Amino acid sequence: MGPGPPLPAGTGGTPRPLTLAARLSYAVGHFLNDLCASMWFTYLLLYLHSVRAYSSRGAGLLLLLGQVADGLCTPLVGYEADRAAGRCVRYGPRKAWHLVGTICVLLSFPFIFSPCLGCGTATPEWAALLYYGPFIVVFQFGWAATQIAHLSLIPELVTSDHEKVELTALRYAFTVVANIAVFGAAWLLLHLQGKGPGPTPDVGVGDQLGPQDVPVFRNLSLLVVGVGAVFSLLFHLGTRERRGLSVQAPDEQSPLLAPQARPSLLLWKHWLREPAFYQVGVLYMSTRLIVNLSQAYMAMYLTYSLHLPKRFIATIPLIMYLSGFFASFLMKPVNRCLGRNLTYFSGLLVVLAFAAWAALVGAMGAAVYAGAVLLGAGCATILVTSLAMTADLIGPHTRSGAFVYGAMSFSDKVANGLAVMAVQSLHPCPSELCCKACVGFYHWVMVAVTGGVGVVAALALCSLMLWPIHLRHRDLEERP
Repeated sequence: MGPGPPLPAGTGGTPRPLTLAARLSYAVGHFLNDLCASMWFTYLLLYLHSVRAYSSRGAGLLLLLGQVADGLCTPLVGYEADRAAGRCVRYGPRKAWHLVGTICVLLSFPFIFSPCLGCGTATPEWAALLYYGPFIVVFQFGWAATQIAHLSLIPELVTSDHEKVELTALRYAFTVVANIAVFGAAWLLLHLQGKGPGPTPDVGVGDQLGPQDVPVFRNLSLLVVGVGAVFSLLFHLGTRERRGLSVQAPDEQSPLLAPQARPSLLLWKHWLREPAFYQVGVLYMSTRLIVNLSQAYMAMYLTYSLHLPKRFIATIPLIMYLSGFFASFLMKPVNRCLGRNLTYFSGLLVVLAFAAWAALVGAMGAAVYAGAVLLGAGCATILVTSLAMTADLIGPHTRSGAFVYGAMSFSDKVANGLAVMAVQSLHPCPSELCCKACVGFYHWVMVAVTGGVGVVAALALCSLMLWPIHLRHRDLEERP
């Protein structure tokens, strides 16, 4: 176990940088969440619609349920984590929330990608969907608790801007590794399923997703929770949370003539009066919409619009995250040279370039690999930078940092769920199976979620360029 985190200014200690082992142990703390999120966003709609043959609206309702549950749990967890941060907790309040969330994820996630227990061919769809509901709610609560606890540790562990960017970049690098692991395992399982015992399917039939692929997704979910549990254990063994060093309020012995010397303290209600809170919130929400919706509909786009074999639902996302992995290592030097805003703008230009390409080119063919590289690098850049901007917004006000992350995540989860439900409601095919109308439908869905939402993100970035991140907390402290 490495040394403790650096002491903040005003505690009497000199800040020390984290060791490499401490940085890596922190970075793997979100690995289980990343593995599950990769399956959730990439394969849930495809699994429910193409493998389990549920209707598009039914699949959308389950994803919406998960996003709403996550969105509601996230600010509540953030608020409770901030309340516990001021108490002397033996294990560390944020690590304790992380442990609770990890257990919930491990116990619920495999059931989501497994057949409904007790369901048969005569079971109505609503009953089967109702079966998955409790598992999804428990999973999303656990996912939210782990995410908020992990994110709120960044300003607790490091103090300088560049160290925050480095931790965020390392965290995202392992996010990319998690996605690479999921898609690599998916490709292997699909390949082994095609080579398994039994009669060989007709030509072309084996390349299409169907009920025969249920074991692939079930085994993939079991692999995810098994590997993720190991990395969560490494996080808890190697990361030490600062305890008992919270900012104290002044007492009667505090100097009355020097109020500017006492540390400032922002409560959750103060953040709601900050314009920068909403500026960064819109940018973060737009970024998550681009990343999550493009991930959710990429498999549908490959299957129904480009008519590619089912192995491409693993290889193309794998190419995307490989490009994102290499792009994540450029974040620190690029950010140092260009600054936050221009770094985000450069990544957004790459995403918009993909959107323009997808809009103008109907059938990509082999060029789909180049498109995957563009989208992966662009999404990695804007996601890492938006998280660093959120850490900039919090600054030294770590006591309420979990609330900020919770509020940001609440907006993005609810927006993602509503967007997916809107898309699923516009699905042109009346039956559970897709028809020829799906070709153009998923094509323009990919254009809209990258290009359309990208324009909203560009407007939010312009507001930050005109009015940079600035807190008016001194004025807020004087208000009742």
